[in-house]
Amino acid sequence: MADKMADNSVLYDPDSPLCNATALRRATRRISQIYDERLQPCGLKTTQRSLLRYIDQLRGPTMGQLAGQLLLDKTALSHNLKPMIRDGYVEVTAAETDRRTKRLTLTAKGQQALAASHRLWVEIQRDFARGLTAEQHQTLLALLDIISSDDFARQMSSSAQ
Repeated sequence: MADKMADNSVLYDPDSPLCNATALRRATRRISQIYDERLQPCGLKTTQRSLLRYIDQLRGPTMGQLAGQLLLDKTALSHNLKPMIRDGYVEVTAAETDRRTKRLTLTAKGQQALAASHRLWVEIQRDFARGLTAEQHQTLLALLDIISSDDFARQMSSSAQ
C-alpha cells in the first residue's frame, strides 16, 4: 500500500501552481452564481440573458454566427437554445437566401425578458466593478479579451506541437 501511495504522489504536487483552466472555471462558476442569483427576479439565468443579448445585437444571426461569437460549437449552442425556443423567447426561421440556413430572432417575449433584465444587469455590472479597483477591472477585462482571442488560441495550439 505504501508503494502505491508513493507512486500517486507524483500526481499531486502541492508546490505546483494552480491550473489556469481550473482557476478560470472556478471564477466563472462564482460569477455565474452571483449573476444568476441577482437576475432571478426577471426569470433569466446569465447564460440565457447572454443568448438573448447576442441574438438581439447581431440582428437575426445564423446558428454559426452566434456560435462563433460565443466560442461555442453548434451542438452546445443548440443545447442552450432549446429551452429558450421551447419557452417562446427565441424563434428559428429559415434564411431568405438559403432555406437550409436557420436564423435566430427574439420573440416579443424574448425582447420583454431582455428589457426586464437590463436594469438588474446594469446593477450587477456596477457592483462587480466596485469589487475591484478601476485598474484591476480594466486589467481583468483586457486579459479576458486576450485569452478569448483567436490569436491566443493559435499561439496555444502551435506551442503544443
